[in-house]
Amino acid sequence: MIYDFVIVGAGSAGCILASRLSESGRYSVLLLEAGGRDSSFWFKIPVGYAKSYYNPAVNWMYSTEPETQLNDRRIYVPRGKVQGGSGSINAMVFVRGAAADFDDWQTAGNPGWGASDVLPYFKTLETHEKGASGWHGDKGPIHVTPMRGMTHAVTDAFLTACGELQLPLNGDFNGADIEGAGVYDINVRRGVRSHSSAEYLRPALDRSNLSIEHFALAQRLTYAPDGRVDGVEVLQRGRLRTFKARREVILSAGAVDTPKLMQLSGLGEAIHLSSLGITVRRHLPAVGENLQDHLCASFYYRANRPTLNGLFGSLFGQAALGLQYVLTRKGPFAMSVNQAGGFFRGTPEQDRPNIQLYFNPLSYRIPVNRRASMLPEPYPGFLIAFNSCRPTSRGRIAIGSSDAQAAALIQPNYLSTERDVAEVLQGSRLVRRIAEAPALRRLIEEEVSPSPAATSDEQLLDYFRTNSSSIYHLCGSCAMGPDAATSVVDARLRVHGVEGLRVVDASIFPNVTAGNINAPTMMVAEKGATMILEDAA
Repeated sequence: MIYDFVIVGAGSAGCILASRLSESGRYSVLLLEAGGRDSSFWFKIPVGYAKSYYNPAVNWMYSTEPETQLNDRRIYVPRGKVQGGSGSINAMVFVRGAAADFDDWQTAGNPGWGASDVLPYFKTLETHEKGASGWHGDKGPIHVTPMRGMTHAVTDAFLTACGELQLPLNGDFNGADIEGAGVYDINVRRGVRSHSSAEYLRPALDRSNLSIEHFALAQRLTYAPDGRVDGVEVLQRGRLRTFKARREVILSAGAVDTPKLMQLSGLGEAIHLSSLGITVRRHLPAVGENLQDHLCASFYYRANRPTLNGLFGSLFGQAALGLQYVLTRKGPFAMSVNQAGGFFRGTPEQDRPNIQLYFNPLSYRIPVNRRASMLPEPYPGFLIAFNSCRPTSRGRIAIGSSDAQAAALIQPNYLSTERDVAEVLQGSRLVRRIAEAPALRRLIEEEVSPSPAATSDEQLLDYFRTNSSSIYHLCGSCAMGPDAATSVVDARLRVHGVEGLRVVDASIFPNVTAGNINAPTMMVAEKGATMILEDAA
């Protein structure tokens, strides 16, 4: 079958592209998704992401290769394998990133991607609960709800503690400045997850010019005799099928699977592809390179008063919270457990905030056994997690064989720079300072881990190396830039030297943004759709 546009991946970006490209009725659009529909109740209820964390039916459940600086541990990398992609299974914290992040994109040779250029697209995709302003939209598909006024009392103590330390307070991380402590916004509408599958794609699927194929795992791109990309071969329920594109194929499979598909299709580092028996279509050495992620660790505290542990840890408490949610669409089940946090300078010399914190009025540990449930600690507790905003370590995504069913090798190279190691210590000491402020100190019975005895740089680093994990913000593996030797797509997201192919997802980020990356990924899709339609006119 032939369509004007074929989009690979119905994730946060792909759903937006499918909606925007089919909107006028002028173009036929096919959306290919390797997973199934996100019709389960658990994709709608915000707290339901805990159900998908270790669910292979909707989650690729990838892991990295052994990480040298993390005691050779393999780090878990969940990725959505369902309509909506990772936007269907994430924790819904909505942060655009710092203005300087996007100005850096532009400075790297990408005109039109500075902070002032991308702000209109952020506003276009958003309906903010507080209405329109210079920073927010009120007519977009994604509904954004501030959690301010809904947080747990222990969360409020965290904010008070930050004020006691003279740390700035911030009422809107998506406003004029990202710096300071505050309560996060979430992409939730009246207690229900508001993501691109629900808000963009589902209404658009009523259009006769938009089709979607589920359980269609892309195997490789196809080429016309002149070398132009003209389609995608997929494996669908045991059957090989090929879908052709008159105008463009658009890759929106994410930071892991977009470069994987390109490499399987002969686009990548020539020597590597040849060694796997893959015919090289174009030598693009940056495909899969420049991989970035946020790496975090949590400090755990036992409290002397109730936190969410008691409610989440008992069947009676869960039933009470469930009833509250059903009757009111409010309460902890309607929110992210990452209620507050912020963006801070790890030392006064930093020219911008370089440490992000998450405050969670619930303390729990991710089970090593993937069949186990995520249960809170059996005492009142909370945790404070931190990560570097803009880590400088760079990794890669690389296929290990020509088999499309085999997962790509994920090698983030965490903590491979001195700066990233230094920021681990900055973040650790910042968490300790806040915990020692009067408002929190009054609530803390003890620091459970790493424990007060861990005070030296060596002890804190050892704790981080042993206990850190991805916070699931992989990006940059098909970076945008002007040079085909060091980047994969140009400023209009066209793959260098390859006609008929674009990339529109988080893999095009030249540098990771401060904060959670789902909002900037959706912005990239809005802007990418505009450029595609302009070029098609």
